[in-house]
Amino acid sequence: MTIKVGINGFGRIGRMVFRAAVQNFDDIEIVGINDLLDPDYLAYMLKFDSVHGRFQGDVAVDGNTLVVNGKRIRLTAERDPANLKWNEVGADVVVESTGLFLTKETCEKHIAAGAKKVIQSAPSKDDTPMFVYGVNHDKYAGETIISNASCTTNCLAPIAKVLNDSFGIKRGLMTTVHAATATQKTVDGPSMKDWRGGRGILENMIPSSTGAAKAVGKVIPELNGLLTGMSIRVPTSDVSVVDLTVELKNDATYADICSAMKDASEGNMKGVLGYTNEKVVSTDFRGESCTSTFDEGAGIALDNTFVKVVSWYDNEWGYSSKVLEMIRVMQK
Repeated sequence: MTIKVGINGFGRIGRMVFRAAVQNFDDIEIVGINDLLDPDYLAYMLKFDSVHGRFQGDVAVDGNTLVVNGKRIRLTAERDPANLKWNEVGADVVVESTGLFLTKETCEKHIAAGAKKVIQSAPSKDDTPMFVYGVNHDKYAGETIISNASCTTNCLAPIAKVLNDSFGIKRGLMTTVHAATATQKTVDGPSMKDWRGGRGILENMIPSSTGAAKAVGKVIPELNGLLTGMSIRVPTSDVSVVDLTVELKNDATYADICSAMKDASEGNMKGVLGYTNEKVVSTDFRGESCTSTFDEGAGIALDNTFVKVVSWYDNEWGYSSKVLEMIRVMQK
Protein backbone atom coordinates (compact mmCIF):
# COMPACT_ATOMS: atom_id res chain seq x y z
CA MET A 1 0.00 0.00 0.00
CA THR A 2 1.33 3.44 -0.96
CA ILE A 3 1.43 6.00 1.85
CA LYS A 4 0.59 9.50 0.63
CA VAL A 5 2.53 12.26 2.37
CA GLY A 6 2.27 16.04 2.37
CA ILE A 7 5.12 18.34 3.41
CA ASN A 8 4.52 21.70 5.09
CA GLY A 9 7.75 23.69 4.91
CA PHE A 10 10.34 22.89 2.23
CA GLY A 11 13.46 23.86 4.17
CA ARG A 12 16.44 21.64 5.01
CA ILE A 13 14.39 18.85 6.60
CA GLY A 14 11.45 19.17 4.22
CA ARG A 15 13.75 18.75 1.22
CA MET A 16 15.73 15.90 2.79
CA VAL A 17 12.49 14.07 3.61
CA PHE A 18 11.52 14.48 -0.04
CA ARG A 19 14.89 13.25 -1.34
CA ALA A 20 14.97 10.29 1.03
CA ALA A 21 11.40 9.31 0.11
CA VAL A 22 12.21 9.32 -3.62
CA GLN A 23 15.53 7.54 -3.15
CA ASN A 24 14.80 4.91 -0.50
CA PHE A 25 11.06 4.60 0.24
CA ASP A 26 9.15 3.07 -2.68
CA ASP A 27 6.01 2.79 -0.55
CA ILE A 28 5.85 6.52 0.22
CA GLU A 29 4.61 9.08 -2.31
CA ILE A 30 4.90 12.83 -1.76
CA VAL A 31 1.60 14.29 -2.99
CA GLY A 32 1.77 17.91 -1.85
CA ILE A 33 4.23 20.57 -0.71
CA ASN A 34 3.28 23.82 0.98
CA ASP A 35 5.85 26.60 1.09
CA LEU A 36 5.68 30.35 0.57
CA LEU A 37 8.45 30.38 -2.05
CA ASP A 38 7.83 30.43 -5.80
CA PRO A 39 7.50 27.04 -7.54
CA ASP A 40 10.56 27.63 -9.75
CA TYR A 41 12.68 28.39 -6.69
CA LEU A 42 11.41 25.31 -4.83
CA ALA A 43 12.43 23.22 -7.85
CA TYR A 44 15.86 24.88 -7.91
CA MET A 45 16.48 24.15 -4.22
CA LEU A 46 15.45 20.53 -4.72
CA LYS A 47 17.75 20.11 -7.73
CA PHE A 48 20.88 21.61 -6.20
CA ASP A 49 22.20 21.15 -2.67
CA SER A 50 25.54 22.36 -1.33
CA VAL A 51 25.78 19.49 1.17
CA HIS A 52 24.13 16.50 -0.48
CA GLY A 53 24.80 17.31 -4.14
CA ARG A 54 22.50 17.26 -7.14
CA PHE A 55 19.13 15.55 -6.96
CA GLN A 56 19.31 12.26 -8.84
CA GLY A 57 16.17 12.57 -10.95
CA ASP A 58 14.18 14.79 -13.28
CA VAL A 59 12.66 17.95 -11.80
CA ALA A 60 10.33 20.33 -13.64
CA VAL A 61 7.59 22.84 -12.87
CA ASP A 62 4.19 23.00 -14.55
CA GLY A 63 2.30 25.97 -13.13
CA ASN A 64 1.64 25.16 -9.47
CA THR A 65 2.75 21.57 -9.90
CA LEU A 66 6.19 20.09 -9.27
CA VAL A 67 6.93 17.22 -11.66
CA VAL A 68 9.55 14.78 -10.33
CA ASN A 69 10.44 11.70 -12.38
CA GLY A 70 7.10 12.09 -14.14
CA LYS A 71 5.03 12.26 -10.94
CA ARG A 72 2.98 15.40 -10.32
CA ILE A 73 3.07 17.01 -6.86
CA ARG A 74 0.73 19.82 -5.88
CA LEU A 75 2.40 23.05 -4.74
CA THR A 76 0.64 25.56 -2.49
CA ALA A 77 1.70 28.74 -0.70
CA GLU A 78 -0.66 29.05 2.26
CA ARG A 79 0.32 30.70 5.55
CA ASP A 80 -2.52 29.01 7.43
CA PRO A 81 -2.47 25.17 7.44
CA ALA A 82 -6.26 25.18 7.78
CA ASN A 83 -6.46 26.25 4.12
CA LEU A 84 -4.37 23.41 2.69
CA LYS A 85 -7.16 21.04 1.57
CA TRP A 86 -5.04 17.93 2.11
CA ASN A 87 -8.10 15.82 1.34
CA GLU A 88 -7.83 16.89 -2.31
CA VAL A 89 -4.48 15.07 -2.64
CA GLY A 90 -5.39 12.25 -0.24
CA ALA A 91 -2.62 12.96 2.26
CA ASP A 92 -2.40 10.20 4.87
CA VAL A 93 0.33 11.95 6.87
CA VAL A 94 1.63 15.52 6.83
CA VAL A 95 5.24 16.27 7.76
CA GLU A 96 5.12 19.54 9.68
CA SER A 97 8.59 20.93 8.98
CA THR A 98 8.14 24.70 9.13
CA GLY A 99 9.18 24.78 12.79
CA LEU A 100 6.19 27.05 13.40
CA PHE A 101 3.40 24.61 14.28
CA LEU A 102 4.68 22.47 17.14
CA THR A 103 1.60 22.00 19.32
CA LYS A 104 -1.43 19.75 19.03
CA GLU A 105 -3.65 22.81 18.67
CA THR A 106 -1.77 24.25 15.69
CA CYS A 107 -1.29 20.85 14.01
CA GLU A 108 -5.02 20.18 14.31
CA LYS A 109 -5.34 22.66 11.43
CA HIS A 110 -3.80 20.04 9.13
CA ILE A 111 -6.39 17.53 10.34
CA ALA A 112 -9.19 20.05 9.77
CA ALA A 113 -7.80 20.53 6.25
CA GLY A 114 -8.20 16.82 5.50
CA ALA A 115 -4.95 15.17 6.59
CA LYS A 116 -5.34 11.98 8.61
CA LYS A 117 -2.18 12.33 10.75
CA VAL A 118 0.68 14.75 11.41
CA ILE A 119 4.33 14.22 12.36
CA GLN A 120 6.33 17.21 13.62
CA SER A 121 9.98 17.27 12.52
CA ALA A 122 11.11 18.92 15.76
CA PRO A 123 10.49 18.61 19.50
CA SER A 124 6.93 19.64 20.37
CA LYS A 125 6.24 22.70 22.51
CA ASP A 126 3.46 20.95 24.47
CA ASP A 127 2.64 17.39 25.54
CA THR A 128 2.46 16.00 21.99
CA PRO A 129 3.74 12.38 22.19
CA MET A 130 7.40 12.14 21.18
CA PHE A 131 8.89 9.16 19.36
CA VAL A 132 12.40 8.11 18.37
CA TYR A 133 12.37 5.34 15.78
CA GLY A 134 14.27 2.33 17.10
CA VAL A 135 13.84 3.37 20.74
CA ASN A 136 10.15 3.77 21.53
CA HIS A 137 8.36 3.54 18.16
CA ASP A 138 6.80 0.27 19.34
CA LYS A 139 4.84 2.33 21.89
CA TYR A 140 2.97 4.15 19.11
CA ALA A 141 -0.75 3.58 19.68
CA GLY A 142 -2.46 5.35 16.81
CA GLU A 143 -2.00 8.95 17.96
CA THR A 144 -3.10 11.47 15.34
CA ILE A 145 -0.35 14.02 16.01
CA ILE A 146 3.19 13.10 17.11
CA SER A 147 6.66 14.61 17.32
CA ASN A 148 9.73 12.92 15.84
CA ALA A 149 11.89 14.68 18.50
CA SER A 150 15.14 16.36 17.38
CA CYS A 151 18.06 15.08 15.33
CA THR A 152 20.22 15.10 18.48
CA THR A 153 17.67 13.17 20.56
CA ASN A 154 17.53 10.64 17.71
CA CYS A 155 21.30 10.16 18.09
CA LEU A 156 21.44 10.21 21.88
CA ALA A 157 18.43 8.03 22.72
CA PRO A 158 19.71 4.80 21.07
CA ILE A 159 23.07 4.83 22.88
CA ALA A 160 21.41 5.89 26.15
CA LYS A 161 18.95 3.01 25.82
CA VAL A 162 21.72 0.45 25.26
CA LEU A 163 23.70 1.75 28.24
CA ASN A 164 20.66 1.85 30.50
CA ASP A 165 19.28 -1.55 29.46
CA SER A 166 22.69 -3.21 29.81
CA PHE A 167 24.29 -1.49 32.79
CA GLY A 168 21.90 1.14 34.19
CA ILE A 169 22.49 4.90 34.03
CA LYS A 170 22.77 6.76 37.34
CA ARG A 171 23.16 10.17 35.67
CA GLY A 172 24.74 11.72 32.61
CA LEU A 173 25.83 14.84 30.74
CA MET A 174 25.81 15.24 26.96
CA THR A 175 27.56 17.63 24.63
CA THR A 176 26.67 17.68 20.95
CA VAL A 177 29.28 19.20 18.67
CA HIS A 178 26.75 20.32 16.09
CA ALA A 179 27.07 21.43 12.49
CA ALA A 180 25.72 24.87 11.62
CA THR A 181 22.02 25.19 10.82
CA ALA A 182 19.87 27.99 9.41
CA THR A 183 19.79 29.67 12.83
CA GLN A 184 23.49 30.55 12.62
CA LYS A 185 24.69 33.80 11.05
CA THR A 186 27.58 34.05 8.60
CA VAL A 187 28.71 37.36 10.17
CA ASP A 188 27.93 38.89 13.57
CA GLY A 189 24.34 40.10 13.80
CA PRO A 190 21.50 40.70 16.23
CA SER A 191 20.18 37.77 18.26
CA MET A 192 18.24 39.17 21.19
CA LYS A 193 17.40 35.89 22.95
CA ASP A 194 20.83 34.30 22.49
CA TRP A 195 23.67 36.80 22.25
CA ARG A 196 26.30 34.17 21.50
CA GLY A 197 24.05 32.74 18.80
CA GLY A 198 24.29 36.02 16.90
CA ARG A 199 28.03 35.65 16.35
CA GLY A 200 29.32 34.60 12.94
CA ILE A 201 29.62 30.84 12.51
CA LEU A 202 32.47 31.08 9.99
CA GLU A 203 34.85 32.29 12.72
CA ASN A 204 33.53 30.68 15.88
CA MET A 205 32.58 27.66 17.91
CA ILE A 206 29.38 28.78 19.63
CA PRO A 207 28.08 27.29 22.91
CA SER A 208 24.31 26.90 22.86
CA SER A 209 21.51 25.34 24.85
CA THR A 210 19.69 22.18 23.76
CA GLY A 211 16.77 20.26 25.17
CA ALA A 212 17.83 17.09 23.40
CA ALA A 213 19.18 15.29 26.47
CA LYS A 214 16.21 16.14 28.68
CA ALA A 215 13.90 15.00 25.86
CA VAL A 216 15.36 11.49 26.15
CA GLY A 217 13.30 11.25 29.34
CA LYS A 218 10.16 11.57 27.22
CA VAL A 219 11.06 8.58 25.06
CA ILE A 220 12.78 6.55 27.81
CA PRO A 221 10.74 7.42 30.95
CA GLU A 222 13.13 5.70 33.36
CA LEU A 223 15.81 8.24 32.34
CA ASN A 224 13.59 11.25 33.01
CA GLY A 225 15.56 13.80 35.02
CA LEU A 226 18.83 11.85 34.77
CA LEU A 227 20.30 13.48 31.64
CA THR A 228 20.93 17.04 30.52
CA GLY A 229 23.25 18.58 27.98
CA MET A 230 24.52 21.43 25.86
CA SER A 231 25.48 22.11 22.26
CA ILE A 232 28.49 23.67 20.60
CA ARG A 233 27.77 24.89 17.06
CA VAL A 234 30.80 24.61 14.79
CA PRO A 235 31.71 25.85 11.28
CA THR A 236 30.77 22.69 9.35
CA SER A 237 27.78 22.29 7.05
CA ASP A 238 26.47 18.87 8.12
CA VAL A 239 27.13 15.89 10.42
CA SER A 240 27.28 16.26 14.19
CA VAL A 241 28.56 14.14 17.06
CA VAL A 242 27.21 13.32 20.52
CA ASP A 243 29.61 13.05 23.46
CA LEU A 244 27.79 11.37 26.36
CA THR A 245 29.43 11.01 29.77
CA VAL A 246 27.57 8.80 32.23
CA GLU A 247 27.90 7.28 35.66
CA LEU A 248 26.73 3.67 35.46
CA LYS A 249 24.81 1.81 38.14
CA ASN A 250 26.62 -1.47 37.44
CA ASP A 251 30.27 -2.13 36.66
CA ALA A 252 31.23 -2.46 32.99
CA THR A 253 34.55 -2.33 31.19
CA TYR A 254 34.77 -0.23 28.04
CA ALA A 255 35.00 -3.49 26.11
CA ASP A 256 31.69 -4.58 27.69
CA ILE A 257 30.08 -1.34 26.52
CA CYS A 258 31.43 -1.74 22.99
CA SER A 259 30.12 -5.31 22.90
CA ALA A 260 26.64 -4.18 23.98
CA MET A 261 26.60 -1.45 21.32
CA LYS A 262 27.76 -3.85 18.61
CA ASP A 263 25.13 -6.43 19.57
CA ALA A 264 22.39 -3.78 19.42
CA SER A 265 23.63 -2.46 16.07
CA GLU A 266 23.40 -5.96 14.60
CA GLY A 267 20.17 -6.86 16.40
CA ASN A 268 17.07 -4.93 17.42
CA MET A 269 18.59 -1.54 16.54
CA LYS A 270 19.96 -2.48 13.13
CA GLY A 271 19.49 0.43 10.73
CA VAL A 272 19.12 2.87 13.63
CA LEU A 273 22.32 2.40 15.62
CA GLY A 274 25.49 1.90 13.60
CA TYR A 275 28.89 0.77 14.85
CA THR A 276 32.37 1.64 13.62
CA ASN A 277 35.93 0.83 14.66
CA GLU A 278 37.44 2.77 11.74
CA LYS A 279 39.44 6.02 12.08
CA VAL A 280 36.53 8.13 10.88
CA VAL A 281 35.84 11.89 10.78
CA SER A 282 32.61 13.81 10.36
CA THR A 283 32.31 13.89 6.55
CA ASP A 284 32.46 10.09 6.50
CA PHE A 285 28.88 10.13 7.82
CA ARG A 286 27.36 12.44 5.24
CA GLY A 287 24.37 10.58 3.79
CA GLU A 288 24.30 8.01 6.63
CA SER A 289 20.73 6.88 7.34
CA CYS A 290 21.49 5.45 10.80
CA THR A 291 20.60 8.18 13.28
CA SER A 292 23.43 7.19 15.62
CA THR A 293 26.77 5.52 14.82
CA PHE A 294 28.77 4.47 17.87
CA ASP A 295 32.50 5.17 17.49
CA GLU A 296 34.45 2.46 19.31
CA GLY A 297 37.78 4.29 19.11
CA ALA A 298 36.54 7.70 20.29
CA GLY A 299 35.17 6.79 23.72
CA ILE A 300 37.06 6.48 27.01
CA ALA A 301 36.48 5.10 30.50
CA LEU A 302 37.94 6.42 33.74
CA ASP A 303 36.89 3.30 35.64
CA ASN A 304 34.14 0.69 35.47
CA THR A 305 31.30 3.10 36.29
CA PHE A 306 32.40 6.40 34.72
CA VAL A 307 32.53 6.43 30.93
CA LYS A 308 32.33 8.66 27.88
CA VAL A 309 30.80 7.33 24.66
CA VAL A 310 30.78 9.04 21.27
CA SER A 311 28.26 8.66 18.45
CA TRP A 312 27.98 10.35 15.03
CA TYR A 313 24.90 11.46 13.10
CA ASP A 314 24.04 13.15 9.84
CA ASN A 315 21.70 15.66 11.43
CA GLU A 316 19.89 16.19 8.11
CA TRP A 317 19.78 12.90 6.21
CA GLY A 318 19.66 10.44 9.09
CA TYR A 319 16.92 12.35 10.88
CA SER A 320 14.83 12.78 7.72
CA SER A 321 15.11 9.07 6.97
CA LYS A 322 13.68 8.25 10.39
CA VAL A 323 10.80 10.69 9.90
CA LEU A 324 9.83 8.43 6.99
CA GLU A 325 10.36 5.24 9.02
CA MET A 326 8.08 6.68 11.69
CA ILE A 327 5.46 7.47 9.04
CA ARG A 328 5.48 3.77 8.13
CA VAL A 329 4.81 2.94 11.78
CA MET A 330 1.94 5.44 11.88
CA GLN A 331 0.29 3.81 8.86
CA LYS A 332 0.59 0.16 9.92
